[in-house]
Amino acid sequence: MSDAGGILTYRSANPFELVHLLHHLAAAPEQPMFGMLVLPEKPAREPLPAVVCLHGSMGWRGHHHEHMVRWLERGMAVFRLHSFEARRVASVVEDQMAVTMSMLLVDAYRALELLAAHPRIDRERIGITGWSLGGSVALYAAWEPVREALAPAQRFAAHLPFYPAAHLRMEEARWSHAPIRVLHGDADDYTPAHFASELADELRPLGVHIEVTRYANAHHSFDSIEPLAWLPNALRLGKRTTIVGRDGRSFTTARDGAPRYVDEPSQRAASFAAAANRGAHVGGSWETRRAAFSDAAGFLAQSLIGA
Repeated sequence: MSDAGGILTYRSANPFELVHLLHHLAAAPEQPMFGMLVLPEKPAREPLPAVVCLHGSMGWRGHHHEHMVRWLERGMAVFRLHSFEARRVASVVEDQMAVTMSMLLVDAYRALELLAAHPRIDRERIGITGWSLGGSVALYAAWEPVREALAPAQRFAAHLPFYPAAHLRMEEARWSHAPIRVLHGDADDYTPAHFASELADELRPLGVHIEVTRYANAHHSFDSIEPLAWLPNALRLGKRTTIVGRDGRSFTTARDGAPRYVDEPSQRAASFAAAANRGAHVGGSWETRRAAFSDAAGFLAQSLIGA
């Protein structure tokens, strides 16, 4: 492998849900994947710490790149995954089944293995970050069964999720001991912050190093420069959590107490139709942007560089 940056290609896969990722990955369709490795002008150290970056449901946006520039300026390499472009998808705002979190988890862990073999990258100092959908990936990549299924010899050194959908609750409560820092907005009605706070409260007694920063009056995409807008067809989170059983199957609980499984496309589609959770606000604020840029860069520098 070359010691330069640039476009790196590799093989990923398309498991629809976590049960397929955990137990049927060999049967999942293969997926050609690529990412862009950007090396810093002034390395913080050699070999380089690196950050695997995943976009949200709208694909790559300007504020994502602003964050990456700041991390590069702190001396870290960034690896920008092109999960949508590789699958010829532009957005999943209105169709959350076109590219799922489980697919992106494979993309992320295959990228981790790729970077771990790169001659310029320190395999022990690779973090993961993402926004919205990518933030969910950065969060649930810390769940140990996923790591064991995808990269048993490697792990992420830090997890930085921006406004993730944190509604999954795992019956098998085994999580990474790497630091997790969630950045969320108190006014988020797309992926409400209370899910992340409640998850953190459940995980801390287990020894998980997770912190949730909630910015006052901040909406989804609070770190962008876009004015607050209403997305009428955005599929937002409802009020209930989804349980991931010890067998890897995901379900919600019906009113009669019976499990309602959501592992297959038809089940997910029926669940979305029944919930009818459409419409959410997105938009940034200058004050929150400044705080988030500082908090994100500080967390990654401390976790990956030790500065």
